[in-house]
Amino acid sequence: MERDPAVGTTSSERQHVRSTMNDAEPVHDSEPAVGGKAAVDLYWIPLGAGAHVVRISGKLFEAASALVARRPRCDLYHSALVISVSEGHVMIEQAPVPDLHGERRGVVAEGPVGMRWLGRFRIFRYEIRRWREGSIPDINQAIGSSVRITDDGEVAGRILETLPSIPTPVWGRDEFDTGEMWNSNSVVSWVLARSGARMETIHPPSNGRAPGWDAGLAVAARGLS
Repeated sequence: MERDPAVGTTSSERQHVRSTMNDAEPVHDSEPAVGGKAAVDLYWIPLGAGAHVVRISGKLFEAASALVARRPRCDLYHSALVISVSEGHVMIEQAPVPDLHGERRGVVAEGPVGMRWLGRFRIFRYEIRRWREGSIPDINQAIGSSVRITDDGEVAGRILETLPSIPTPVWGRDEFDTGEMWNSNSVVSWVLARSGARMETIHPPSNGRAPGWDAGLAVAARGLS
């Protein structure tokens, strides 16, 4: 079973999490909704952007995966969403839990990392954010411009309404037997698919791979929440 290195649990990685929370960039690339028109934008952020340890572990993870699958190595990506509505921007992302004040970041769900029993400790939990006028760490390092998924206001609304019902399996495990671990990419693909977005048109950047994306699609197809 593969282990996604996107969120670290070493002391160096936890320190990076705290620093990126303080230095997170506000989103400027997405155009605000005008006249009540909504938009859904996807950002592909290189795995480990701004975190040397995570970046190196990601490269090792991909090298091993490529060797086992007998395929060329790919660049790995983490995904995040920005929903633009008449009231402003809403950030959707899975991230480590930096403190006990999730209400400040629009947290709608939490889950354990690595093993379910470890979830009793904050440093081994992830959170899923629906953060109005929030920020996304390292979004300034996203590849290219944002990918416009849809301008459909109903889809945008369903994303915001559906997100709190997302399943919260153990991060880095394949508890749903999809053949792939659950991680941040699973969160994005799940909520997009459950909300009626056209998933067949969404792909990582050239020579890129988003581990966990297919797990989210598989779980969404089963109607699990």
